[in-house]
Amino acid sequence: MQHEILVWYRRSRRDLPWRQTRDPYAIWVSEIMLQQTRVAVVIERYTAFLQRFPTVQSLAEAEEQDVLALWSGLGYYRRARMLHKAAQSVVSVYGGVMPTTATSLRNLPGIGSYTASAIASIAYNEPVAVVDGNVERVLSRIRGWHSHDSVSEAAVRRKVDEFAQTLVEVCHPGDYNQAIMELGATVCTPRNPQCLVCPWASACRTLGEHRTPKRAPMTTREIACALITRESARGVELLPELLLVQRPAANTVMPGLWELPTLDAPNVPPSAPMMTVRHAIMQVNYTVHVHALAQEQASAAPAHRRWISAEQAAGLALTGLARKILRKAGLTRASGNSAAIAAPAMLQVL
Repeated sequence: MQHEILVWYRRSRRDLPWRQTRDPYAIWVSEIMLQQTRVAVVIERYTAFLQRFPTVQSLAEAEEQDVLALWSGLGYYRRARMLHKAAQSVVSVYGGVMPTTATSLRNLPGIGSYTASAIASIAYNEPVAVVDGNVERVLSRIRGWHSHDSVSEAAVRRKVDEFAQTLVEVCHPGDYNQAIMELGATVCTPRNPQCLVCPWASACRTLGEHRTPKRAPMTTREIACALITRESARGVELLPELLLVQRPAANTVMPGLWELPTLDAPNVPPSAPMMTVRHAIMQVNYTVHVHALAQEQASAAPAHRRWISAEQAAGLALTGLARKILRKAGLTRASGNSAAIAAPAMLQVL
């Protein structure tokens, strides 16, 4: 099985930027970004992030708001905060050198068993198994384990962990771990697995979809927000500025990030919105109605607010929803360009 999957991987693997390096810091960044985020979204952000913070030292020395600005759009911002905090620990505790074993890596903030094993096996060739959702699904199908049948989900996970460790290829553990994750992502998928091209089909007891616990249903919600603009003189030019609001640091969801002012029901204009966008956050599908308001209507916004030029808005730590709206409105450019990685400018208090 080890030989079969390594041959398949070297022939079929996707050409992804983090597979071109053995730098533990770069691998670490990619693994944190890839948690609950699609590969296509990560590729562009990964490159921009490493251009801005090429070493663990540069990340440790950065301001948190700069880190969050580069993370904007990837979601789950706690990952970025923990990445930043862990980089500071690497510098202060380990002298700027990443720990070299899975056990020692787990001492860093935000690094659990999966991430520690991925870094240790890929960067340092440590023969430890990586078990994420893809790997658990692949190995459960191989053995015919169904997580809600005769044994509990936790018991199946323990069996998967043990089985995964017995399969690790000791000479090429990094390639092996990436191979099984790739298999789960591209062939042994949650729905409609492509068993005919699977290198492990002959060893599989399931050969198809297997039963898993049902996910919690998505809920829907409608909200409204305001795109409030004004023109500000810069030399002989009049340039647009936006009114943005910063979430309080005490917020449990996305603290410190910048967003458009929300509109309570009494303050929603009777006219049609300028646009309506869809946006998902965790288990909620939002329908967001965006109303364009003039500066004199800014009283609809909360007291804690700032004006920022449209040109510099992409350099702020925006929520993913705010970035999506501003991009659709043509006020910021795509996330991978220089505007998105510029340092935030000084903001004018309203």
